[in-house]
Amino acid sequence: MSTLRELADEHTQLRPADIDHLHRIAGDWQLLSDLSFADLLLWVPVDGDESFLCVAQVRPTTAPTAYQDDQVGRIVGGPEVAHLTVAYGQGRIWREGDPVWYGDVPARHEAIPVRLRTADGEAGEVIAVVGRDTNLSTARTPSQLELNYLTTADDLAQMLADGTFPPPRHPGETTSAPRVGDGLVRLDAGGKVTYASPNAQSAYRRLGFASHLVGEDLAALHRRLATDPLEGTDAANGILAALRGEAPPRREIDARGATMLTRALPLMPAGVPIGALVLVRDITEVRRRDRALITKDATIREIHHRVKNNLQTVAALLRLQARRVGIPAARAALEESVRRVASIALVHETLSMSSDEAVEFDGIVDRVASAATEVAATETPVRMRREGSFGVLPAEIATSLVMVLNELLLNAVEHGFPGEEQGLPPTDGAAVDGMAVGGMAVGGAATADAAAVTAEVVVSAHRFRKQLHVTVADNGRGLPTEFDADRGANLGLQIVRALATGELRGSIELRNRAGGGTEAVLVVPLGAARRA
Repeated sequence: MSTLRELADEHTQLRPADIDHLHRIAGDWQLLSDLSFADLLLWVPVDGDESFLCVAQVRPTTAPTAYQDDQVGRIVGGPEVAHLTVAYGQGRIWREGDPVWYGDVPARHEAIPVRLRTADGEAGEVIAVVGRDTNLSTARTPSQLELNYLTTADDLAQMLADGTFPPPRHPGETTSAPRVGDGLVRLDAGGKVTYASPNAQSAYRRLGFASHLVGEDLAALHRRLATDPLEGTDAANGILAALRGEAPPRREIDARGATMLTRALPLMPAGVPIGALVLVRDITEVRRRDRALITKDATIREIHHRVKNNLQTVAALLRLQARRVGIPAARAALEESVRRVASIALVHETLSMSSDEAVEFDGIVDRVASAATEVAATETPVRMRREGSFGVLPAEIATSLVMVLNELLLNAVEHGFPGEEQGLPPTDGAAVDGMAVGGMAVGGAATADAAAVTAEVVVSAHRFRKQLHVTVADNGRGLPTEFDADRGANLGLQIVRALATGELRGSIELRNRAGGGTEAVLVVPLGAARRA
């Protein structure tokens, strides 16, 4: 199904500003649909035709729908759109006409013209029509709540036709809450409550107001109820702003351990301020859960911080022990362990500063690569470079992946380039010339030209079909013909293979590069592919 913008671009000549206004309507018209007890369909005229295209639809949560099938993308013309043609051509709300039938569902048609106000605040031309279609199969005598809903809906419909609804959304507001069913309060032009729904009355009772809301000055009431005077003043100022015709941001009021979210909307049909609509919602439990999550997040970050400190302590102890060991092979093994522990500590350090169990992995790779060039015992200067982005990775992937990359990078730097002939010691046992993987050096004989070429190790990463593809490549010496990764007995290769195929549930392949050198190709499943 195409989006609103795609449908409008394909079938109409609407300007980008017009389409943005239609998007704002579709983002906030659930309020009008619920108050109207009706389906709302957004119709735009089709170019070069006397027909209309439905580009958006919303069903009420307060009444049965008039349409069981989705209407978006449907193009209609002729007598079926006569009401839309009148509203679009004459720029007025169309309410006349007999009920129509959709299958076995009787419905009442209404059509509301949509205008986008000009830069100087004047009502612009009609750019679309909102069809308001009410299912009449459950028609009955309306209650007081329903009458107030319908009256408010008519006011908002007129504001929609005037171009003053919906109001601009404030930065950071990404939700339409509170909704009609959460609680509704209607104010007159003086700010006094003329109607409060039962849910609204209950929400204020949670704040400590036991009396009936009708007749109360709501702005003054907010000042009295709020535990924090500044919070109460902000909430009261929001009510007063709505009465002046402005659209203030949503406010929260805390009182007696309860929290209520409020949204104030001006009611000014035909440009005349007649009062305000205030939607309220008791969000006490939501905020309690938020506080619990914040506490949990802080605890998790503290755990990661302590794990990082403990790992750094372990690394420091191993480093001290390495300095006291006189056997070169034992000292090299301890130094390798120091680097492995430090790489894991790096992940926990990043997680200790994150708000969730995920990390931006590019920064970790860059730090590991930098550390590899600093600690590698090689006489050949090696340049590290990263291509692409790892993106954000969950902690369970990041911890294992950083160990794999640490092994690949360290040993590519230490053993992928000339230098062992000058006495550089192999790690984890006997080394074979070339690129080393986790303490295992592999490759063929050194060439005379190798030293003349700038030594470089490139880490590249990209995502494809829920997989992370990582390549660590060097331009040093390639793999010998007799090399077999599956039979490698050195610790580094065992670590890489075990983590890649075990913890990461992926694959690892070592091979020669076409232009010379060696590359390790790692494929790690992400998301659903990993959980399978």
